Amino acid sequence: MRVPSGEPPQQPVVPIDIVDTAAAGPAALRGGMVRTLTFGAGMLLSLASAPLLIRHLGDVDFGRYVSVLALIGIVAGLTEGGVTTIALRELSVTAQRAARNRLMGDLLGLRLALSGAGVGLALAFTAIVSYQGDLLLGTALAGLGMIVMLTQLLVATVLQSTLRFGWAALIELARQAVNAGLIVALVLAGGGVLAFLAVGAVASLVGLVLTWMLVRGSISLRPAFHPRRWMPLVRETLLFAIATAVNTLYFRVTIVIMSLIATGAQTGYFSISFRVMEVLIGVPAMLFGAAFPIVVRSARDDRARFENAAARMFELGLLLGTLLTMCVALAAPFIIEIFTGSSGHPSAAVLQIQSIALVASFVATATGYPLLSLGRLRGILAANCLSLLLAACLALLLVPQHGAQGGAIAAVVADVALASANAVLLMRRGGPPLPLSALAVTAAAALVGYAAGRLAGVHPLVETAVAAIAFLVVLGLLRRFPPELRDLLRGRSATPGADGGPPVG
Repeated sequence: MRVPSGEPPQQPVVPIDIVDTAAAGPAALRGGMVRTLTFGAGMLLSLASAPLLIRHLGDVDFGRYVSVLALIGIVAGLTEGGVTTIALRELSVTAQRAARNRLMGDLLGLRLALSGAGVGLALAFTAIVSYQGDLLLGTALAGLGMIVMLTQLLVATVLQSTLRFGWAALIELARQAVNAGLIVALVLAGGGVLAFLAVGAVASLVGLVLTWMLVRGSISLRPAFHPRRWMPLVRETLLFAIATAVNTLYFRVTIVIMSLIATGAQTGYFSISFRVMEVLIGVPAMLFGAAFPIVVRSARDDRARFENAAARMFELGLLLGTLLTMCVALAAPFIIEIFTGSSGHPSAAVLQIQSIALVASFVATATGYPLLSLGRLRGILAANCLSLLLAACLALLLVPQHGAQGGAIAAVVADVALASANAVLLMRRGGPPLPLSALAVTAAAALVGYAAGRLAGVHPLVETAVAAIAFLVVLGLLRRFPPELRDLLRGRSATPGADGGPPVG
């Protein structure tokens, strides 16, 4: 092609991957906040539908409903195989379209095969332990929902690997809205446990269709069923797959044990608190998962940037987790009253105990992503096995005498053990130094905040607001208010870190 006289030749434009630029950190932070805010909107939808569901089913039937969902959650973890996280990691570093198409096809085929086998295992378990009547069919329906949901999450990694968090968050919100709307409709129609267990399949199908519409032009979504090609993927991810399975087990093993050895009422009390925690426990993954593509890339290419990111994630996890723990502990009576319609319901005390697990979950997630980026899979597996062992043993020891509160203590100890193990493992063998001084600062701010909230003594919501404000004020006075949050509130990009990169990436 001829070039017009007097004009320089046009050079081909080489696309720049945002993950490699200074804009990646602010984009990840904004994306994490968007995902967290939409996740919060989904929580509000749950607050609208869950109380109706709990009151409609009653403590005992709600306990049966949550027990099936917990079983399916365990099976999802056992068969998830780390596929979604590995897909996000590989898509974040793979640029060639043909390689991306082949990878996604193999992962989709592997996902469907593993999930199908998992549903079979769940049905076998329900038959062996003689879950009552309609729960066998309910397990099948919930299992179908699990397959669709895990497939949607896998496809959504295409959006996340290019930092398109807004779309991923909106799809998740749409799924939550459909889920809540169907629950309300079934309550009005007088539906039973079986009908409610089928809701997840419909809601997840909506999410899958929306995700497919967004990514279909950028990557092939045809499953490939070639077991020989699966084997390298399975070998590469085996340790992480086992760790993921164990992580899912330890979080839900207490509710399954309670469904087998505790009374129906105690299982119901724990189930209500567990349902609240199950929603809140997803917040750190939403917040810090946005930074994972950047952490992976920096762990490979830029050590200083990686260390800065790991330190900031740890401190943010500690501060935000403590703030949320404090707020839930103070607001627990009000939250449970909304869910049950009963003032002084036994689940409030259970939730106050379980709220401690939130700070542990934030720290475990904030340190878990850097560990995964470094390939410390054996350490991740060991930490999760320790947590599972503690959760199961303490549940068997404490539940018979202390019921739901004993189960809550078992769950909290397991979460704290996981967070502690992750932090120690991350700092070992030349790992990034973590700002452990933040522990004392956070503890001081939490003590002042909680005391201020209790002294307010008007209403749980007022106590919660006062405590949160006092907590943030103390952080400001001690000069440890997170700069990322300050700049985000001011509408600016995050302040660059010492290495010239953004604090979270």
